[in-house]
Amino acid sequence: MTQHFTAPDRLTGKTGTQWWRDAVIYQVYPRSFADGNGDGMGDLEGVRGRLPYLRDLGVDAVWLSPFYASPQADAGYDVADYRAIDPMFGTLLDADALIRDAHELGLRIIVDLVPNHSSDQHEWFKQALREGPGSPLRARYHFRPGKGADGELPPNDWESIFGGPAWTRAEDGEWYLHLFAPEQPDFNWDHPAVADEFRSILRFWLDMGVDGFRIDVAHGLVKAPGLPDIGGHDQLKLLGNDVMPFFDQEGVHAIYRSWRTILDEYDGERIAVAEAWTPTVQRTANYVRPDELHQAFNFQYLGAPWDAAALREVIDTSLAAMRPVGAPATWVLSNHDVTRHATRFANPQGLGTQLRTPGDRELGLRRARAATLLMLALPGSAYVYQGEELGLPDVTDLPDEVRQDPSFFRAAGQDGFRDGCRVPIPWTVEGSSFGFGSGGSWLPQPDAWGGLSVEAQTGDADSTLELYRRAIAARRDHPGLGAGDDVEWLDAPEGVLAFAREGFVCTVNLTGEPVSLPTPGRAVLASARLTVEGAQFELPADTTVWWTV
Repeated sequence: MTQHFTAPDRLTGKTGTQWWRDAVIYQVYPRSFADGNGDGMGDLEGVRGRLPYLRDLGVDAVWLSPFYASPQADAGYDVADYRAIDPMFGTLLDADALIRDAHELGLRIIVDLVPNHSSDQHEWFKQALREGPGSPLRARYHFRPGKGADGELPPNDWESIFGGPAWTRAEDGEWYLHLFAPEQPDFNWDHPAVADEFRSILRFWLDMGVDGFRIDVAHGLVKAPGLPDIGGHDQLKLLGNDVMPFFDQEGVHAIYRSWRTILDEYDGERIAVAEAWTPTVQRTANYVRPDELHQAFNFQYLGAPWDAAALREVIDTSLAAMRPVGAPATWVLSNHDVTRHATRFANPQGLGTQLRTPGDRELGLRRARAATLLMLALPGSAYVYQGEELGLPDVTDLPDEVRQDPSFFRAAGQDGFRDGCRVPIPWTVEGSSFGFGSGGSWLPQPDAWGGLSVEAQTGDADSTLELYRRAIAARRDHPGLGAGDDVEWLDAPEGVLAFAREGFVCTVNLTGEPVSLPTPGRAVLASARLTVEGAQFELPADTTVWWTV
């Protein structure tokens, strides 16, 4: 069996590169990235046409959010067929062409995998409903009789992450479990057919040439035996300090050890990345032990406020948790489920993953640029969400009638404002949907977005896009950036972070005032204009600087 540690990398030809340990991975949300056929919806043809842009940005890999056949009850995270492309995104031939083109450009492709639940239009689930109670197919999901004299009450007190009960009653009287929308019934991972099916799905896409998988709800596949009640606790608060009966159960790790053996059979260092919401970073580390997955998203870092002490603590805790299992830390500031960090940091406290007001746009962008340079200076792998390299804010004023986030329509659920970070990104200063496509866009773009487009920012040395390009290039070229598992903290005033790595120093001012500091070396990159005069320099408010020493 070929192992990741010895197989030649199929893109570089080098042996044992472990490219994923310090990779910059770019998340593409296909419906909002680029529209190739002019129907107002992004697609694989559109992504394929923009691959040279991603190569020039300097990223190592592209993670594609779901493009599978789906009724789109939850923007593709309700999968009806894991081996087919939804017609709105294209065909399997389009996927094959995209993968091949990406590899020719030196880019790797990571695809979303949604193993916790399927669509209610998946053939397994439709047949289970048709056959009724007692059907063997129902054992592939969580069907249960209800409580109460006539079974009129849900089987337990679990609530959907999107709000309301986590159970829906079928017409024949039985209830089925869905931790998310009713259109997303949860698989029963205790059933061997489910495990067999997903091993087959992994091989299907690996044979197509994908370089890895991002595993949706990786913490949720296995439920506690007997599906016990939570017992009156608030399940969202419980996640912060304990393990819920439907999340982060020990049984998930046997699944991922099985998957790792499959990944290791393929050349080119194929990887798997866990979306695992866990109570602590230490529990997240369980998912990336040497015989399990390669990376896990660091949500504790994503949720940290714009505060020096809080960020230092989460950085230290993250690195310390990953070190014993030999896994790289990961760092991320935005994704398709949270308010963009240029808006999140736009309030004075820099708090919150959901924000309904635009806040101070100038403050948010300044902090976002500084946060990016801090993230890219840390040891491990970094994730970039499409459009953040343009400094895009969340669109906070979308009218209710255009919103499509399913949680928006469930009164007891999340805020339901994820549409704000999913608005199609701008490519050109003018034109239909600012170059997104020739047929408008599925969510309306702000009138001012032409000024934030790729075209407007390219060549402007002060633009956020050019900052990202320079930062990723410097990270690739400098040996003290990216790989590794530690930082050396340096003395700094309150509200300032300073750390050293091999031949490199990063200084971050998280206060609202400029700070005078000793010059540690030669400034190579700063998130804002910098004045260095001899042995001292003035570090502006909310600014990060990289130095070579």
